[in-house]
Amino acid sequence: MKAISEITKEYKSLTTVPEWEQFIDAYSSDEREGVCKLTVKARKSIGDYRAEVARTEAMKFYERQYEDLGFICGIDEVGRGPLAGPVYAAAVVLPKDSPILYLNDSKKLTAKKREELYDIILKEAVSVGIGFRSHERIDEINILQATFEAMRDAVSNLSVKPAVLLNDAVTIPGISIKQVPIIKGDAKSVSIAAASIVAKVTRDRLMEEYDQKYPGYDFASNKGYGSESHIKALKEIGPCEIHRRTFIKNFI
Repeated sequence: MKAISEITKEYKSLTTVPEWEQFIDAYSSDEREGVCKLTVKARKSIGDYRAEVARTEAMKFYERQYEDLGFICGIDEVGRGPLAGPVYAAAVVLPKDSPILYLNDSKKLTAKKREELYDIILKEAVSVGIGFRSHERIDEINILQATFEAMRDAVSNLSVKPAVLLNDAVTIPGISIKQVPIIKGDAKSVSIAAASIVAKVTRDRLMEEYDQKYPGYDFASNKGYGSESHIKALKEIGPCEIHRRTFIKNFI
């Protein structure tokens, strides 16, 4: 019989529907025979899993609405507001009836959960495309236009051509594919949520690297956003190479 600690570690690592169902099946026969292998917390986690399945199913509304047309792609961006660094966009095509749980607006997830889901998304997705625009390009054409360029690149970098784009709030100019803008789409569509996670983890990792290259601004923590320590550093030591000059003019 497995130790309670082993069982606890096992169910805490489950992230997809098949994994959870396999876990439940493994212990259901023992429970019926009166062998109490699961703790109260484990049983509660199974209940939470059932609730998460229902929440995830609700987030597939738009995907199911358009699935007969072909591949459905979710698009989201990260990095429109920071004072430094690039803006990133991700385009994600998930398989029909994706088994991934816990997809949500990346800002509502812990860094650990985002990292876990990032690996699962890349493994399970039909295709993932990434696009970005540098701080120089943002200063040159403004953040909105730079974001649109990054989004167009993300779509063009997919290995399949989607029939429908589910976008977080915006309509991307210069794309002939059918687009469905959804307000707060990263909390309403599994595809957009997946894109938001991929974009954020990709950019966050880059900003952590920049923290080593440009010490003093706390990029590993603030990811380039205007935290108190970041603004203080700007005033005391001035901007570094990756700062957006059009964003920091009020701080220097």
